Amino acid sequence: MPTYEYECGKCGEHFELFQRISEPPASKCPVCGGRKVKRLLGTGAGIIFKGSGFYQTDYRSRSYKEAAKKEKEVSTGPDSKKKEEKKTSADAGA
Repeated sequence: MPTYEYECGKCGEHFELFQRISEPPASKCPVCGGRKVKRLLGTGAGIIFKGSGFYQTDYRSRSYKEAAKKEKEVSTGPDSKKKEEKKTSADAGA
């Protein structure tokens, strides 16, 4: 259920109501009882994700993390460095 912000046209009071979307807008000020209440446009709530990664820290299983770690070790192992060195020395000689 969203929170709606209102302003009273009579006393200028700003207030918020936690209402269902299907409910009609408020029509009475809780402070002065005035009937000139207006629903204001709200900006909504922002979502902030913190951490090094959404899947890495929150939802990936332990087996997935271990498999990814092994895959990374294989792709960055000592053999991959030798292959890169051979490519660069071959390119330099051409």
